Amino acid sequence: MGRRRCDHPEVSFESPIDRTILHVDLDAFFAAVEQRDRPELRGKPVIVGGGGPNQRGVVSTASYEARVFGVHSAMPLRTAGALCPHGIFLPVDGRKYSRVSKEVLAVLRRFTPLVQPISIDEAFLDVTGSRKLFGDGETIGRAIKSAVSDEVGLTISVGVARTKLVAKIASDLRKPDGLVVVPPGTEAAFLAPLPIARLWGVGAKSAAMLSEYGVRTIGDLAALPDDLLERRFGKVGAMIGDRARGLDADTVSERDPAKSIGHEHTFDVDSSDREVIERSLLGLSEGVAGRLRDSGVKASTVTVKIRDSSFHTITRQRRLKEPTDLTGPIFRTALELARPEVRGKKIRLLGVTASGLGETDQLSLFGSDDPRRRRVVEAEDLVRHRYGDRAITRARLVRSRLPAPFERDPMTPVDMRTHARDDAPPASPAPLEAGEEPDPIVDDDEVPA
Repeated sequence: MGRRRCDHPEVSFESPIDRTILHVDLDAFFAAVEQRDRPELRGKPVIVGGGGPNQRGVVSTASYEARVFGVHSAMPLRTAGALCPHGIFLPVDGRKYSRVSKEVLAVLRRFTPLVQPISIDEAFLDVTGSRKLFGDGETIGRAIKSAVSDEVGLTISVGVARTKLVAKIASDLRKPDGLVVVPPGTEAAFLAPLPIARLWGVGAKSAAMLSEYGVRTIGDLAALPDDLLERRFGKVGAMIGDRARGLDADTVSERDPAKSIGHEHTFDVDSSDREVIERSLLGLSEGVAGRLRDSGVKASTVTVKIRDSSFHTITRQRRLKEPTDLTGPIFRTALELARPEVRGKKIRLLGVTASGLGETDQLSLFGSDDPRRRRVVEAEDLVRHRYGDRAITRARLVRSRLPAPFERDPMTPVDMRTHARDDAPPASPAPLEAGEEPDPIVDDDEVPA
């Protein structure tokens, strides 16, 4: 495979009918990276997401050897341990996975400048303008699979179609190491026999409502009249009807506007200790501030999330006087928001989120940052980037034992700013939630059958 790039003037982009879209999805990504780096794990059931089956966390990724036993992403570690007692449990290594993800993205960008990462292990590519250089979608898909295997040492599944929707569904059908091509004009027939759960926009509640009309497959949904769908579901009804027929006008975008950056931490043991709670808020605030600086944005709003031992969850939000990317203002605001809500309670989970993001250069025109403090923070960031997140920290956090941060979605738009810079370190990750929560980070290449 040649190493030609597609950043040339003759790249052309045609109408949606003529588009060629690829969806690429790394197979069991976290587990596959561990098996690649540790040959003794190959062929064995590897479960990534915690140090052992007795922890309160959830499975982030299970190798295909572990899936044979029924282990899957988002499953509580204790359940995984019961199903697969001989499984090898490993903690999430966010920094390593971000680095490998960046290597894969570099391969993808050799074929087209239109690459849209949608998570740490999957992306869309529009290769319409690349066909004259590299061949049709199937040829490009095979070349990508070969390059990722040879250069990164991982397998990747690819779906090829003229819409993002169909390409995504196609890539899921023959994992691992699959390649599924849906020729133009066959989208509806391709989708028709598949279960309704595979269609974007149809969740459990919608599926239950559709079952009242005998809908079990995507083809059943496509056969329903549009006016019935609109009466039953409103504007969404027309959208899911179009999708069931393979229609999707969404284009591949290199970057979407970032909305927020957040970190969460679930305590191993529910705590009412004020020092533990405040120290955790400080650590979370520092992680959020670091990602803001790495991404070149400042935040104007801070939100805290608090879940107590009874699983009651509340959020509190406050707009800052001035946008910031520094730990101090974020921590002080989070602390003021959290203090009234944690009194007399045992706390299970804390979260800190920064939102209302804007470009640093744009916002700093009216900012009042202390230039000396800014130089200190920049020096601290340089140390962390070179020697790791724990190379320098606040005295109050030295014995905190907070987990190394790992972000929920290291390919969120705000972090793609960091990935786009060749000289940048891997994006500073956010914490993996350690409790059995509804939204843990997982490798989502397991789709309901």
